[in-house]
Amino acid sequence: MKVLVTGTEGYLGSLLAPLLLKEGHEVVGVDTGFYKSGWLYNGTDLTAKTLNKDLRNLTKEDFEGVEAVVHMAELSNDPIGALSPTITYDINHKGSVQIAELAKAAGVSRFVYMSSCSVYGVAAGEGHVDETGETNPQTAYAICKTLVERDVQPMADDNFSPTFMRNATAFGASPRMRFDIVLNNLAGLAWTTKEIKMISDGTPWRPLVHALDICKAISCTLKAPRDVVHNEIFNVGDTAQNYQVREIAQIVADVFPGCELSFGQQESDNRSYRVSFEKINSQLPGFECEWDAERGAKQLRAVFETIDMSDEVFNERGFTRLKQLEYLLRTKQIDEGFFWKGVATPTATAV
Repeated sequence: MKVLVTGTEGYLGSLLAPLLLKEGHEVVGVDTGFYKSGWLYNGTDLTAKTLNKDLRNLTKEDFEGVEAVVHMAELSNDPIGALSPTITYDINHKGSVQIAELAKAAGVSRFVYMSSCSVYGVAAGEGHVDETGETNPQTAYAICKTLVERDVQPMADDNFSPTFMRNATAFGASPRMRFDIVLNNLAGLAWTTKEIKMISDGTPWRPLVHALDICKAISCTLKAPRDVVHNEIFNVGDTAQNYQVREIAQIVADVFPGCELSFGQQESDNRSYRVSFEKINSQLPGFECEWDAERGAKQLRAVFETIDMSDEVFNERGFTRLKQLEYLLRTKQIDEGFFWKGVATPTATAV
């Protein structure tokens, strides 16, 4: 297929685009370039042609000849949503729905949307919530995911098949690394400080999924028969990979020798959810998770050893979404609407 992927220079996109290219797809990337400074290691041998363009500025012509869209380029976590909830709605909700509308108008047949298990927020009961369960989003980021699902689902017809992938919390190594997600952050702390000092008691539940398993799920969705994925929602992960945060911390501490682990008191964040992933594992042909938290922690330790990662690198703004966007706002490289303003280039003086 000719596949347009938004967010090819992000944490997941930098892994997905090379995978799709290796599988024989023609890939066109779109990325506004907020996180170009965050490059941890040279981990890919293929890169996709990428339009350096804000997703809100895409036009119907950008989708010409495209057979499938994988849309993952949004403001990517809860702290950013708190920083600027209005812009989060503008990009993550309105911008994403606009992309679906443009894709459909251009004749794109498949639309794969990266949603999130964070839509479950605080899941009632002791069981595992599945795709039929009620959503209970607690943040602007999660609310926008539910709004996109709500608005794009009615667009499905005989010529347009959206699929909604509710990913568990991602982890694992990526050249465009993120250290602001739980397992990656704990691994970085374990390596650079030899200490994981939890502020909370670590009792909330979170499902995890490796970045490469998310990419595998997308690949399987693109290959699947249309009737299997048409207007379907899939939780992306493995039911066995539901952990309490304290369990994640213990796994990481065990992988990094000499790391001391401690816990604090229960905090105000009441988000806690255990998720069932039976649907994707039973209905999506070829999908099965290959990674668990321990293997992912060991992968990160191997990367840190290879690059001799320092505390300075771990704390570099390019690897934390909120830090990088705050920097771009502070230096006025982007405006309050998160559009690039450009930087004046000094004119060379003749000698």
